[in-house]
Amino acid sequence: MTTMTDASVREFKMPDVGEGLTEAEILKWYVQPGDTVTDGQVVCEVETAKAAVELPIPYDGVVRELHFPEGTTVDVGTPIIAVDVTGGAPAGEAQAPVETAAPEKSEAKETQKEGRKPVLVGYGVAETSTRRRPRKAPAPVAEETLSVLQGDLNGHGKQARPLAKPPVRKLAKDLGVDLATVRPSGPDGIITREDVQAAVASAPAPEAPAVPAAPAPVQAPVVTYDSGRETRIPVKGVRKATAQAMVGSAFTAPHVTEFVTVDVTRTMKLVEELKQDRDFEGLRVNPLLLIAKALLVAIKRNPDINASWDEANQEIVRKHYVNLGIAAATPRGLIVPNIKDAHDKTLPQLAEALGELVATAREGRTSPAAMQGGTITITNVGVFGVDTGTPILNPGESAILAVGAIKLQPWVHKGKVKPRQVTTLALSFDHRLVDGELGSKVLADVAAILEQPKRLITWA
Repeated sequence: MTTMTDASVREFKMPDVGEGLTEAEILKWYVQPGDTVTDGQVVCEVETAKAAVELPIPYDGVVRELHFPEGTTVDVGTPIIAVDVTGGAPAGEAQAPVETAAPEKSEAKETQKEGRKPVLVGYGVAETSTRRRPRKAPAPVAEETLSVLQGDLNGHGKQARPLAKPPVRKLAKDLGVDLATVRPSGPDGIITREDVQAAVASAPAPEAPAVPAAPAPVQAPVVTYDSGRETRIPVKGVRKATAQAMVGSAFTAPHVTEFVTVDVTRTMKLVEELKQDRDFEGLRVNPLLLIAKALLVAIKRNPDINASWDEANQEIVRKHYVNLGIAAATPRGLIVPNIKDAHDKTLPQLAEALGELVATAREGRTSPAAMQGGTITITNVGVFGVDTGTPILNPGESAILAVGAIKLQPWVHKGKVKPRQVTTLALSFDHRLVDGELGSKVLADVAAILEQPKRLITWA
């Protein structure tokens, strides 16, 4: 039997791979106890509130222990894997308790997920459906270890915390079930959702007190979970972060939304012309490109729209740069990567940046940094056949432009009713720093450019 010293083991902690993230879910382990690892080798894939990333190990050695199974949400700073940096005994041999070493830093690489093709709003729905990668079964737990975790069934000795995943623990808490009284049926003694529900069903009805000292609190009705009739999906990762951000935005910033319907026939013709232009050879040219450029021109003419509200200092912060966000729908939820310094880009450069943003989103490689620092956003709900919407502001921004479906409609053109390409634009803005006049000017400028795209030249 080999005993390791504290100095021979390194505990790799869950890093903050974004900006101020507090937790991440372990999606997949790429190594197992006993495997040899090298500095920079990816050992696992995690999902944060912003993206899925792969974590490289920062040293050489032999994997001693994986502290958490796949599917577990772990706080940032918590050790997730132990590595013997001396390359000592095989994983099956006993080892002495390990003290947590000093925190190690690692740089997260962006991940490319098989079968996941996020839809960039404005570029159409992904051609293939997506399905989450199946989880692997947790690594076997030694029999003696399981005995300690579960405690002595005869009541001797101290019983450790029952094994259960966070969603199951929450369900037990909501139903008032003590997990220590539940008989597990899952692998390695893990308590499942069905075990908790079975405990509720078999529990005897509580006896009413003879003389209650005070009125009993009203209990919420217990809703029985039926796996054949409903599905419960844990809210975590990107969806959890998006939900929190949208609630915070909706109930913090006073939203105002204005609408305009515009004839974009000339814009659609320009799109076709640019596709044949040598300067745009190999680049993606579509209506979203010209809409983005029109918004950038409108911001240049009305710079006060590109600002944020600093509640702590009670200041309006006007931005002299534009990081243009493009809303993207992905299997994990809504993300808004942005094009840095979009205001400085020519039309071909903007087309190139949009193309890179699309490719990165489709491959699931959008990094947390790409979603930070946005100043204003475009969301194209028209790709789903929707006429328009009332979008909620991206937190920290003052405005968001929604683009509706472009449809052939009867329109009065030069005194006659003719079929024209028409769309509806909606601009939501924070009324604390954008008044009706400013919001109307920006929306009117965007509409005017799309109706007469030659203004891109005269106004830019």
